[in-house]
Amino acid sequence: MQERVLALLAVAVIFATCCARLGRLPLLAPDEGRNAEVGREMSASGAWLVPTYNGVDYLDKPAFYFKAVGLSLALFGNNETAARLPSALFGAALVALVYISCRRVYGARCGLLAAIIVATMPLFLTYARTVIFDIALAFFVCGAIFAGYLAEESEGRSQRNWHMLGAACAGLATLVKGPVGFLIPALVLLVFYRVERRQGAWKRLLAPLNLLVFLGVTLPWFVGLCLAHRDFLHYGLVEESFNRFTTAKKFHRSEPFYFYLLIVASMFLPWSFLLPEATVATWKRRWAKHPADRLCLVWCVVVVVFFSISQSKLPQYILTVAVACGILLARLFEAALANKDSYTARLVRRGTVAFAIVCFVTALVVVVGGTEARALAKPLHMSPEDAEPLGRAALPLAVAAAGFGIFGLVALARRSSTLCFLSFALFLPLCGSTSFGVLKVIFDAKSGRSVAERMPPLPAETELACLECFPNGLPFYLRRTATLISRNGAELTSNYIIATLEKSSEWPNQIVPLSHFEAWLGNRRKPVYLIVRKNGLHKLQDLAASRGTTVQQLAPELWGAPLPPPSPLTRVE
Repeated sequence: MQERVLALLAVAVIFATCCARLGRLPLLAPDEGRNAEVGREMSASGAWLVPTYNGVDYLDKPAFYFKAVGLSLALFGNNETAARLPSALFGAALVALVYISCRRVYGARCGLLAAIIVATMPLFLTYARTVIFDIALAFFVCGAIFAGYLAEESEGRSQRNWHMLGAACAGLATLVKGPVGFLIPALVLLVFYRVERRQGAWKRLLAPLNLLVFLGVTLPWFVGLCLAHRDFLHYGLVEESFNRFTTAKKFHRSEPFYFYLLIVASMFLPWSFLLPEATVATWKRRWAKHPADRLCLVWCVVVVVFFSISQSKLPQYILTVAVACGILLARLFEAALANKDSYTARLVRRGTVAFAIVCFVTALVVVVGGTEARALAKPLHMSPEDAEPLGRAALPLAVAAAGFGIFGLVALARRSSTLCFLSFALFLPLCGSTSFGVLKVIFDAKSGRSVAERMPPLPAETELACLECFPNGLPFYLRRTATLISRNGAELTSNYIIATLEKSSEWPNQIVPLSHFEAWLGNRRKPVYLIVRKNGLHKLQDLAASRGTTVQQLAPELWGAPLPPPSPLTRVE
């Protein structure tokens, strides 16, 4: 396959995965709705030091990513495309970084193959199109690792400059998501230097000048925030970092030790069909002859083991492993494309057999299971009514899967490594496009946009209130905050806010203790639009009847009603 063709394919798949129809789906709750609203509030208030969510200080994560979202919203408007644009740009930048680094080490052909492979992994696509921190974190972490590797391949001033660039990247990664931003690249590089027996490399990595660069990037924001919030030092380092790593129950993210093996198998599809045999062959045949190959192997092992030990596990924690695996697979395909009779070419064809079989099985499952779409309601946290259209929406996906099964068989019949690579590379962009209907059903059911669209227009003087519920994303779409009536503030899905309320006797104005609800509502001098869940429906119906209004269903589990202010004689003092 010529480099020009690979370059065109790379541009096409990067556009498809990072940019195409970026704003067509509503913001998914809870993460996208919450993070977009934090960015909107930063943009509206101009307060760039302390993020707020629903008007309450939100310090669960540093401000860097929220600032990026806020700037995008300020430039392009309050919409889904603008909210997701920072992630898409960081995703495209990460793929470009993979290409540039691989081209420097291996050559342009391998760099293009690696860029295409990384860009067509589901784990990458998911977070390059989501309003969440992890793709920005992955960009800076990968930058720090690549810089640390290139530093030890250089000498003199060039070596020092690469280490300083790596320190700056680690600092920016820390500003995105805290200590993990410097821990991961440091661990990967230190283990790699040890494996390679690079004498004194750890001293050069941790040189005082590099530490000064790192501190120069991170300290201004950290010190400023600690001065504004004296409790942040303990919360950020102990609660949000150490306890998240060591505690399972508090963060509700406990998974078995082998969790990330399942994530690699599923979220690296279809490329993961090649990983088991390629791993064994790498071990037996000692394919990792280049230092950069060994870096990628160390990278995969260190990150997976580190987060497997952690008591808090989420798929995106190993997003950078997709980069390391992508580079190793690019090396495999480069060898297979060079000689169709080589062992690597046969390995690729065997992986294509498995890929084709799974495509046919997937098509069959989708067609047969389409009649039982309501059974997916519980695992997808949807109502049966919302899940019912999934069966019809998935039919184009079944056709696409069957088509790729046939494509794989054609590639095998022609013994073409090029066609095998194309079947893998085009699978995610095309299947992602055909599954848009499925995604729309899910996103519509789990977004605050549908709730906002069903609500009547609220005059500026009407106060929006939520009783023991908080539809994530609703403030973003309404461009206004809400008053939350709650037992502990958990509806805001913020560990910092929950911890703050537990320690404080005075709650922020935007959060009202549930025990004060009757008094609070009785003293409203302006209209209130109150939203409740199903368990509060009878209370809302009684309030609406007493004030001469009616209740409206906003979602399968949400109801709302406008409540005019009570007469002066009935207000509670």
